[in-house]
Amino acid sequence: MGAHQERRRRRRALLFLVLGFAGIGGLLRLWIGPLPNLEGLLGRAPAPGVRILDRHGRLLYEIAPPHQGRHTWVPLSRIPRACVQATLATEDARFYEHPGVDPIAILRALWMNLRGEGSPSGASTIPQQIARALLLEPDERTTRTLRRKVREALLALELSRRYGKDELLEIYLNTVFYGHLAYGLEAAARTYFGKHAGELDTAECALLAGLPQAPSRYDPLTRPEAAEERRQQVLRLMVRHGFLSPEEAAIAAAERLRFASVPFPIHAPHFVMAIREALVAQFGEEAMFQEGLVVTTTLDLAWNEAITGILRHHLAEINRPRPDRPGAGARNGAVMVLDPQTGEVLAWVGSPDYFDATISGAVDGVRIPRQPGSALKPFTYALAFDPRSGPLLTPASLLWDLPQTFITAEGEGYQPINYDRRYHGPVSARVALASSLNVPAVAVLEQVGVPRLLDLLDRLGVQLPGPPTRYGLSLTLGGGEVRLLDLTAAYAALASGGRRVTPILIREIRDRHGRLRARAEPSPGPQVLDPRVAFLITDILKDPDARTLGFGAWSPLRLDRPAAVKTGTSSDWRDNWTIGYTPDWVVGVWIGNVDRTPLREVSGVTGAAPIWHAVMELLHRGRPARDFPVPEGVHRMTVCALSGKLPTPDCPQTREEWFIEGTEPKEADDLYRRWRIDRRTGGLAGPDTPPEAVEERVMIMWPPRAWKWAQENGFPLPPRAEQGEAKGAGGLRWVSPPAGAIYRRAPSLPPEAQRLLVELHWTGGRVPRSVRVEIDGQPWMEWTSPPYRAWWLLIPGAHVFQATAELEEGEVIPAPPLRIEVR
Repeated sequence: MGAHQERRRRRRALLFLVLGFAGIGGLLRLWIGPLPNLEGLLGRAPAPGVRILDRHGRLLYEIAPPHQGRHTWVPLSRIPRACVQATLATEDARFYEHPGVDPIAILRALWMNLRGEGSPSGASTIPQQIARALLLEPDERTTRTLRRKVREALLALELSRRYGKDELLEIYLNTVFYGHLAYGLEAAARTYFGKHAGELDTAECALLAGLPQAPSRYDPLTRPEAAEERRQQVLRLMVRHGFLSPEEAAIAAAERLRFASVPFPIHAPHFVMAIREALVAQFGEEAMFQEGLVVTTTLDLAWNEAITGILRHHLAEINRPRPDRPGAGARNGAVMVLDPQTGEVLAWVGSPDYFDATISGAVDGVRIPRQPGSALKPFTYALAFDPRSGPLLTPASLLWDLPQTFITAEGEGYQPINYDRRYHGPVSARVALASSLNVPAVAVLEQVGVPRLLDLLDRLGVQLPGPPTRYGLSLTLGGGEVRLLDLTAAYAALASGGRRVTPILIREIRDRHGRLRARAEPSPGPQVLDPRVAFLITDILKDPDARTLGFGAWSPLRLDRPAAVKTGTSSDWRDNWTIGYTPDWVVGVWIGNVDRTPLREVSGVTGAAPIWHAVMELLHRGRPARDFPVPEGVHRMTVCALSGKLPTPDCPQTREEWFIEGTEPKEADDLYRRWRIDRRTGGLAGPDTPPEAVEERVMIMWPPRAWKWAQENGFPLPPRAEQGEAKGAGGLRWVSPPAGAIYRRAPSLPPEAQRLLVELHWTGGRVPRSVRVEIDGQPWMEWTSPPYRAWWLLIPGAHVFQATAELEEGEVIPAPPLRIEVR
């Protein structure tokens, strides 16, 4: 009896257990839901394309839905082995070992996430990615839920049961999205390299294999640095998983890639790619096709095609060798046109020819970061003119274009020189900016501070790579990289009175039924610059007289109407720019080479400026000339031309200048002084000088730092400075540092990298036997021949510099004591 009851209890428990599992299984099946049918895996129902139109309704391109557009199926046997290996190393190294889901990869990804490390390949296997892309509905693919991952895993297991490994790999390589409208490896090869998939080499395979995880982030046509880093990462993964030897990987890593696409019907291709990215960001990769969107953009196709022709023509002109100069060797260029009031983009030309592989034409010059040269100088001066900061300067302020040494962010001393390799002495801030002089710009940035310039550029929308600490005083000369897109928008802010301008590419979006889905509503951006400051910068950049010193009286920068314009040439001649604006349009031009090959004997004014000039003429054809409005709180007054101060009877030349209210000069000119000269000696006339030997002269009171320049350029020194030399053998003068200067050591730089240039200049006929310098009473340096200059390590505290020159006959001539402070 007892045994019988025990068997009944066991059967009952087993029944409950089975029913429990069945109930749990039923609940799981209800939670998971019905899985998609694997039949007809590749025969997904077609979705409508996305039509992209210009502002007048002309079709630029129709983006076909995934797997229906630029898509050609390639058997696995015709896909290069390197592409297969690169894909496996990057996406699913255990592909041939797991059943469709890789528990080891899942655990590794979880562990790395817990440790806060990025996983190079993630946990999704190739079958899981196929299931997500081809079997799940569009709205489910983008969700990040446990239910989706479970459904995806079950489908991956079923796919692996029904299909062989090679078959699945072939499906993946022919359907995965590589960016830029390309689905499948054949489309990607033709899109990025203008060749068939079977022609790809190891380096090209590595680049393409790195794209599917984040096509926009690693896009080689707009983010070449990120794409190159990703390619190197893929090559390292191939070595790690035994697909390449380190030597083979090194050869592939060193290969320089060229980008171009096989021709297909499309207008303004770089612009279309930017539109596609914007649509994906707004609607999602799949949803935008379900909607059947019709996108009306801001682009004027007629202008865009005409500007492309201008770019090609002028590149051909500057590249043509001539008897007086070689060809420039400029293969690439880009042009952008903005409406400064609305931010609408009217033209976007990313290269002379999108489909030319020899110039990597598919790379978008509007969006690749390059060094801007002097094109950032206006923003440096804008900070110095801002009344909220003092101001430090006005357009009339006297600046000195003289040899001067600065310390870079790397702690190295450098002495900037101008494009013409000359120094121009005393110049106004107006002339210094309009003629793009380098030393005054660096000196102004030293006063303004690099952090403030970085902050201003950020608020204007200019993206600079890397941390702020990497930038130093060379930033104002182009010591950073910017995009033509961002820099043109920053100049548009100057044209719009100091308000930030955000480029707008799309006017409106409707679905296939004509229903409005989105519409741009241009509105004024935040006020980044004081409108009075923006006006001062604009007035300087449109002043042809102020730019004569740097560019001559007639140059391509001059139009038949008011136009503010600035050029830029990188120090290594790899990039040159011209960006300028009228009240109607802002035009930015860049020319250079995608592979960073330097140009030959071409600058912003000779390379990019003629293109800018021709585009401006095209845009303004038939439009009346307009000048920039003068904002309230700005007025003109007369100043002494050289000093920028109030004129005196001794000031030989005056001029009109604009001032923000409250910044007008209050002091009378003290640069020109009247002297009583003894005509017989050239020195000051004294009580014993006969009246007939006295001559009154008005002379410039050159500061000591300018004496050397004044002498070299034929200007007489002040009589007081020359008096001792008239009686004796000469004089010893300090060139650097300036008397009373205060220096601050940079905490971010090592102490041994922070040095100050000490320099003296001898004025006189006979060269001294020796020149000695003592610092704080201790001997420091001795020279027996010029130049008399050396670097001194900055030491905190107040310091006294004393210098003496000893002549051959033993006479000792001292320089005035020099005091500085280091904090």
